[in-house]
Amino acid sequence: MSLLAKERQDLILQHLIQNGKVKVIPLADELGVTTETIRRDLDTLESEGHLRRVYGGAIRSAYDNGEPPFEQRETINVEGKQRIGEIAAGLIQDGDTIALDVGTTMIEMVKSLRGKKNITILTNSLAVGVHLSEALRCGRFTGKVIFLGGELNPEQSSITGPLCENMLQQFHLDKAFLSVGGISLKTGITDYDVNESHISKMFAKAASETIVLADYSKIGVQAFAKILPLQEVDMIVSDVSCPEDWAGELRKIGLSWSN
Repeated sequence: MSLLAKERQDLILQHLIQNGKVKVIPLADELGVTTETIRRDLDTLESEGHLRRVYGGAIRSAYDNGEPPFEQRETINVEGKQRIGEIAAGLIQDGDTIALDVGTTMIEMVKSLRGKKNITILTNSLAVGVHLSEALRCGRFTGKVIFLGGELNPEQSSITGPLCENMLQQFHLDKAFLSVGGISLKTGITDYDVNESHISKMFAKAASETIVLADYSKIGVQAFAKILPLQEVDMIVSDVSCPEDWAGELRKIGLSWSN
């Protein structure tokens, strides 16, 4: 098997998603390269924040205190988030009323938003709101943006709390786009922040269709706060394929996967 470095590293990440860890020697045998090559790949992936090196291999990265600050997350897996953003933006129809919750992937979605007409967008993200304002000002879409008010979380650039929840209750949505902390067959859709997870849950409840945006690092992860069971999600948009051992269960509950 002759693969480019990026292709090898993508396969390594797939193994991490499925197993939570990888070992150097089995990877070298499977991919037909030296153990030194695999170690260099692991070093590269560690420097990008995708994994943590341990003796003989690597394990998935974990955040001791939940997710890192918003600004730090903006620099992680940018290419994958751009791909997710492009797919998600393509799901919006003219005239839709949608919600975008808090997450760096949502920014990439807004950057890909072009040519849509008469759409209404609700958000509780300061950063997403800034990008939406610029896109609306430049005529990349037509419609309006509604910013939900409430209590500021400066670390995550978000708005939550009772005021935000009360305002959200006034709306019905066609689609809710959720950027989450983890997706697991056992625990469903989860996040690291209780207040943000509650707003995401309310977005989903108000929407006819719930679409979850999650890069490879969220697959198989169980975060702290529950948002939804998988049965209440309509689509997952990711930068990687659906894990093989998930496919049957997702088909059974009617959940589609796009990448």
